[in-house]
Amino acid sequence: AIFGQDTTRKHVISRRMYSKLKKRPLDEMETPVEQSYPEEYGNLVNLLRRMDYNPLLGGNDVELFTHASVKFERLFADIRKARRHIHIEYYVLEDDDLGKQLQDALIRKAREGVEVRIIYDSFGSRKTGKAYFEAFRMAGIEVEPFLKLTLPSLTSRLNYRTHRKIIVIDGEIGYVGGMNIADRYVRGMEWGPWRDTHARIEGKGVQGLQSVFLIDWFFVSQTLITSRYYFPMLHNFGDTLMQIVNSGPLSEENELSHGIMQAIYGAERSIFIQTPYFFPPESMTDALQAAAIRGVDVRLMISKRSDVPMVQLASQSFIAHMLQAGVKVYLYREGFLHSKLMVFDGSLTLIGSANFDMRSFEQNFEIEAFMYDTQLAGEAMEIFTEDQRYCDLVSLREWKNRPMAKRFLESLLRLFAPLL
Repeated sequence: AIFGQDTTRKHVISRRMYSKLKKRPLDEMETPVEQSYPEEYGNLVNLLRRMDYNPLLGGNDVELFTHASVKFERLFADIRKARRHIHIEYYVLEDDDLGKQLQDALIRKAREGVEVRIIYDSFGSRKTGKAYFEAFRMAGIEVEPFLKLTLPSLTSRLNYRTHRKIIVIDGEIGYVGGMNIADRYVRGMEWGPWRDTHARIEGKGVQGLQSVFLIDWFFVSQTLITSRYYFPMLHNFGDTLMQIVNSGPLSEENELSHGIMQAIYGAERSIFIQTPYFFPPESMTDALQAAAIRGVDVRLMISKRSDVPMVQLASQSFIAHMLQAGVKVYLYREGFLHSKLMVFDGSLTLIGSANFDMRSFEQNFEIEAFMYDTQLAGEAMEIFTEDQRYCDLVSLREWKNRPMAKRFLESLLRLFAPLL
């Protein structure tokens, strides 16, 4: 039986292997489903559990970061305290000041005897020279590219990237969100600051991140790691329940898309979405429009200016339909909004690597934390409403009155949205 396949349709992971990498290590970590979580999410919890064995993991403490400098200060402090292993997977890993700081910290830990493994995306990190990665290897750190770009398979492999941002330290502390390893996340762009969201997790949810990393490690290195050593027994750190959902071409079903759709359909009061790029599948736009029409407070925040102008124009082609349905659309003007944050009904928070676009839902390897906690959701909603201060609220009238040439270009680029 085949679980998944790569772009050449030759590399396969058997169900037995997948069970060793994901299901078995997490079985004993699962929190009883009947444990307290918002009753309205029973269908969502069970959907995610059944689709790809995404267990409900309890006892988590979650810290949210909106400033990269604060997040990386916390991360480097955690790395300094690592005792057993550090696992890292990033889309962008650059050889700049931040990248060198990370490199120095990891090499230091490797020399202390801590196991360090790194996965980087070949396309996202294409500007980083070989010498940077070789320095890791010289220090005894295992480093693997994700789908190495080679000329014969270049076109197909460009479509399949690990967009994940995962760090796991000792199986106890984890990081997930939108921030890559590059100076611009801390210093911003020439034209403004970089606004992003990331989460630090302590608790059993970390072992969901660990499972995803080890599946990817097997994919890139053909090395199977299933030892309980990497899944220590953990006590309760907090009250947040979560499910760690991964998606990508290896998945038989797109559990991330199905999970988000279920959350949209189940929303009764509010849906807040922050995303740098907005060109979702038609089913998603229909679901959001239907939610707004039935009276749900749907708010969409995207960046007014983007790091990829063509993608920005394609995103803007979807806005008119949102406005017509009653969705409130906010354009973030204080730099670049790269945050991937969703909050439903003030009780469910999603943070991860996925943009609200077709590439994230259908082609990239992504990871998302579905977190069930009203207090955490309240913090996330405060972040959203604070960001509204730095946004322009779009009206349907002004949007329709934009120059004809711009609207035409947006519509043209929309045709190529799946390729962007």
